[in-house]
Amino acid sequence: MKLHDWISVMEGIAPPDLALEWDNAGLIVGPEKTDIRSVLVALDCTPEVAREAADRGAGLVLTHHPQLFHPVKRLLFDAPDTAAACILLRHGIGHYAAHTNLDAAKGGVNDVLAALFGVEGVPFSDGIGRVGALPAPETLGAFAVRVGKALDTTVRVVGDAQTILRRAAFVGGAGGMDLLAAKEAGADVLVTGEIKHNEALDALFIGLSCVVAGHDETERIILKPLIERLQRETDDVQYNLAQSDKRPFAAVQEEDI
Repeated sequence: MKLHDWISVMEGIAPPDLALEWDNAGLIVGPEKTDIRSVLVALDCTPEVAREAADRGAGLVLTHHPQLFHPVKRLLFDAPDTAAACILLRHGIGHYAAHTNLDAAKGGVNDVLAALFGVEGVPFSDGIGRVGALPAPETLGAFAVRVGKALDTTVRVVGDAQTILRRAAFVGGAGGMDLLAAKEAGADVLVTGEIKHNEALDALFIGLSCVVAGHDETERIILKPLIERLQRETDDVQYNLAQSDKRPFAAVQEEDI
C-alpha cells in the first residue's frame, strides 16, 4: 500500500483538524520506501520500539504520542529526544503519530475509555473529552475500584469515597486542564491519567471528584481497537502490537525489594 493512501485512511480515522494547535500529529519521520507493508503500533516511539520495528522489518511505526514535540538542533543517538528518530532513519523506517486528533475522534481514545464503563459519552472540552451518565449511581469508592480493575492499574482518588456519582467525564492522559469543563458539563467525577497537586486542590474546591488512573493506562486501551480497525480498512498491510512498548511506571511490592 502506498504511504499516501495509508495516510488517507489514517486521517479518516483521526482527522488532522481535530488535533490541538500545540500538537505534533501526523507524519513525523518519512520512510525511505513509500510502499507500506508492515506497521508496528505502540503508545510511544522509544528507542526500544524503533529497534523492534527494524528487527521486524516494519516500514512504519504508528504511535499515539509523537516524538519531536519541540524543535531540535541536533540528531544524536545518545540524546533521549532524538535517539528513536536516529534509529528509524538509519533503517529507513517512518513514524506517524495520531495524538489529540485520536483523543477527539469518533471511536478514539476517549470513546473507548468511556465505553469501558458503560458510558455513551458526548464530547466536551474542545471535543477531546467525553461525558455521560453512568449505567447506575455508585459511590466514588466503588467506581474507583471498577476503574482500577478495568485498566489493570492502581488508582488514586480526589474526593470522598462515599460521594454518589451519576455522571462521569473521561479524558485519557493528562486531564488536569479539563476540570472546570468537566464540572460545567455536569460531571460528578473525572477519570483521567494524571493531574497536578494544585489541580487536585482545584477539583476539591469546585466539588468534582477525580479518579487518577495513569497516563499510560488511560490511553493504551486504544491500541488494539485501532489495529483491528486499520486491519479491516487496509487488509494488505500487516499490523503488530509492539512488545517492547512498556509502561514507564511500575508499582513496587515488598516482595520485589
